[in-house]
Amino acid sequence: QVQLVESGGGLVQPGGSLRLSCAASGSIFSVGAMGWYRQAPGQERELVATITSDGSTNYADSAKGRFTISRGNAKNTVYLQMNSLKPEDTAVYYCNAVLSRTVVDNLRHYWGQGTQVTVSS
Repeated sequence: QVQLVESGGGLVQPGGSLRLSCAASGSIFSVGAMGWYRQAPGQERELVATITSDGSTNYADSAKGRFTISRGNAKNTVYLQMNSLKPEDTAVYYCNAVLSRTVVDNLRHYWGQGTQVTVSS
C-alpha cells in the first residue's frame, strides 16, 4: 500500500508565502516524477509544477517566478515553496507521484488527499 501525505496548507494573506510538503510512504520500489496539482471550486484539476527524479522541473505559467518545486534527499518527498500568493491561487493542492511498488510493477500515478490553500485578506 502506498500513501502520499501532504501538509503545509492554510490561510495566508495576499503577498504571503506557504511551503507545502508531501511524503510518499509504504511499499515503494522506485519513485519517478513527483508534482503538485490544484483544483479550485468549480474548476478542473490543473498542473502547478512537476519535478523528475533527476531534478528537471516544469511549471505552469501561473506558477513561474513565484513557486519553486524541489525534492528531498530521500527522493520520496517533494516540496512546493509558494511566494507572492494571490487570491486566485486559492485551491486544494494535490501531491502526485509516479512510482512502482515492485521491480516488476509498472509505473503508476498516485495522489495525496489534498491540502487547502486559501489566499485572502
